[in-house]
Amino acid sequence: MTAFETDRVYNTCKCMAANSTFLIDTTRQFARHHWTSVALVLLGFGVLAFIGIADEVLDGDSMRFDRSLLLALRVPGDPADPIGPAWVEEMFRDFTALGGVGVLGLLTLVSLGYLWLQGLRHSALFLLTAIVGGLLLSLALKSGFDRPRPDLVSHGSMIYTSSFPSGHSMLSAVVYLTGGALLAAVHSSRSVRIYLISCSFVATLLVGLSRIYLGVHWPSDVLAGWAAGSAWAATCWLVANWLQDRGSLERGEKTDEL
Repeated sequence: MTAFETDRVYNTCKCMAANSTFLIDTTRQFARHHWTSVALVLLGFGVLAFIGIADEVLDGDSMRFDRSLLLALRVPGDPADPIGPAWVEEMFRDFTALGGVGVLGLLTLVSLGYLWLQGLRHSALFLLTAIVGGLLLSLALKSGFDRPRPDLVSHGSMIYTSSFPSGHSMLSAVVYLTGGALLAAVHSSRSVRIYLISCSFVATLLVGLSRIYLGVHWPSDVLAGWAAGSAWAATCWLVANWLQDRGSLERGEKTDEL
């Protein structure tokens, strides 16, 4: 092979490498814009859903739906007995504990410790700020609406605060969705990131359903909690992306993209 041919092959390979790099960068930018769009849709839907549910609750229009669903989950003629065998009720008590302050606090500490040990100090501080902010928002909404707890059926769990929105449902959405997204963002494996985010949604769903099954919340409380918590989590996702673009928040090393 002549020197001219060698240079030609070298330039061709260099051009192909440059095109591959451009394609990878373009794919990554598309993925980031795609997930930003998802977060914006989730934020808008969450805010509008919460406003709509709150309006129904304040007008008293949600009571027919709330009462019928709570009674549907009770043995006919015995509001104190949830449908299903005893182990199902115990299982839902376990699910509801996933949204309790103790479990959520422990999971938050574990997540903060993981991020801190990974050297992602700014991400850890951001997660702490996001969760504390969600907690304060939940308490403010509960205090503002001050809706009484359901008196239609007996409660299958202890209660301490007012009913609307469901604090367990809202805080589980805040902690699991925000924490899951931040942990996923610093992981290198696409399948692991999808797994973490999927588990976050499943955990949030189970906590909310358990609150209805145990009779400690009206269904509209849970729907509002999901809506408000998802909107807050989406806001945190958008802020985190913005801070990462500015270089104020660490971006994990990734070998593939969502």
